[in-house]
Amino acid sequence: MKLASFRYRDRDRIGFSVDGFLVDLADVAKAIGVPPLPADMIALIESGEQGTRILAAAAAYVASNPEAIEGIDSSDIEWHPPVRRPSKILGIALNNSASDERKISAPDHPLFFMKPASSLVGHRGAIVVHEYYGSVHPEPELAVVIGRHCRDVPAADALDVVYGYSILNDMTGNAMRSQDRVHYYALYPKQDNPNEVERVEQHLSYAARYKGADTFAPMGPWLVTRDEVPDPHALEVRCWHKDELIAEDSTAYYKYPVPEAIAFITRFHSLWPGDVIAMGTAFRPGGAKRSLHTADVTKYGGPVKIEVTGLGTLENPVMRYP
Repeated sequence: MKLASFRYRDRDRIGFSVDGFLVDLADVAKAIGVPPLPADMIALIESGEQGTRILAAAAAYVASNPEAIEGIDSSDIEWHPPVRRPSKILGIALNNSASDERKISAPDHPLFFMKPASSLVGHRGAIVVHEYYGSVHPEPELAVVIGRHCRDVPAADALDVVYGYSILNDMTGNAMRSQDRVHYYALYPKQDNPNEVERVEQHLSYAARYKGADTFAPMGPWLVTRDEVPDPHALEVRCWHKDELIAEDSTAYYKYPVPEAIAFITRFHSLWPGDVIAMGTAFRPGGAKRSLHTADVTKYGGPVKIEVTGLGTLENPVMRYP
């Protein structure tokens, strides 16, 4: 199913897509007499099999009684991110095989960072940038939404903990990354004498500003349940800036596919229902005339649009401030 979180007639709702319209899940549940529904998408995910049964019953009822429930035109709603307050948004860094040629040195495991839930914004919501941010560009990514609490998940079982998939635009502020770069000597215990320290030259850059500013994680419009995405590694990804194609890629080119990413992350972090993993930037130029890294929305504005096979189209305007 294609699920959504949205606001309509002054009320926040969760629902699903039917024939191009949205249906409020609470309205259907009331019509078929199911118990009170979870209040939001994360609560629905947490409800597990009970939630799955409610969704199946709701879809069957609407299919059999198409006139019984109001269909909501998507132009009349405010789209929220499908999951609004996940405990974690994790981004897999440099995960496109096209990144390999740019690596001077790198570990042999996935690299990941975190974005706060406050960076989320829904479909059609504005990406807000300020002049003092400097250069900011989009990064189109497949988003994996976790379905249950898990830790130390074997890669062979990792897709079992996935609830579904969405689109995430990992907005990135290159200028802030450069400003927050530190070249310094870190202190470590000496190998031959752990009671003494030695200085080790390192380069660091912290992601809190350049990856996590408000509105730097547009997500949506849909959360598509796992059963409708048989292979998350066979999806085409395209991105436009102001109607110009700037990336045309495929999830087939991940260096670390979804199961390996989940397996590695859960060695260190518990994942909770509704947590989001952004799988890495699709940036092979393909038919694009220029790189997405030149699509500076602080300088040029927007909109930015991302399309992923079977997951819909995420589009966001840009609001620029001094």
